[in-house]
Amino acid sequence: MSAMSKKMIQNLAETLSKQVKHFNKTETQCLIRLYNALLGDQTERKVGHGLDRGKFRNILHNTFGLTDDMIMDRVFRAFDKDNDSYISVKEWLEGLAVFLRGTLDEKIKYCFDVYDLNGDGYISREEMFHMLKNSLIRQPTEEDPDEGIKDLVEITLKKMDYDHDSRLSCDDFEKAVRDENLLLEAFGTCLPDAKSIQAFEQQAFQVTRFAGAMTHKYEQTLF
Repeated sequence: MSAMSKKMIQNLAETLSKQVKHFNKTETQCLIRLYNALLGDQTERKVGHGLDRGKFRNILHNTFGLTDDMIMDRVFRAFDKDNDSYISVKEWLEGLAVFLRGTLDEKIKYCFDVYDLNGDGYISREEMFHMLKNSLIRQPTEEDPDEGIKDLVEITLKKMDYDHDSRLSCDDFEKAVRDENLLLEAFGTCLPDAKSIQAFEQQAFQVTRFAGAMTHKYEQTLF
């Protein structure tokens, strides 16, 4: 995607703000500008494709503090809905809408999609093992650290597997999270914390906030 003119960004924001939840038109415009800047900063990018995996992973790591390579790859795939290995401007906005401001329902679906490594609609024992193995710190004194992870998988299944079929369906996952919200990120951090969200939004929407403050000040002088 080549650099967009101001008019193109405004027109695109007008269209996409009606299609994407949680952002108003001005915020949408700010996020499109940021996307455009990131594209311009992308090395060896192919014109017309979108944001590549490397650049997106840098954002996840440096801006939102995600550290697990497997999880970051899965987050990329959750954003990349058409699975073409690039994030389009619409995918960027739709992904951020859930990532930053999603409802519990939206976050449950997003987290489940991230954790369902092979995309078959279930989180299996093997998938849990791989994710927990990545996220846990091993003790050098442990004779077989994998045994501890296997035990943790069994404990997790006992708590979350409502239909007792030895795997988690989306329905199992949703019920478990609704009973205990802390289980939303049971298999690894795939959402930003409140501090990271606030910092990102302040930077991305600073023009929006300034404009809003000026409008409020102007309105006050009228009454």
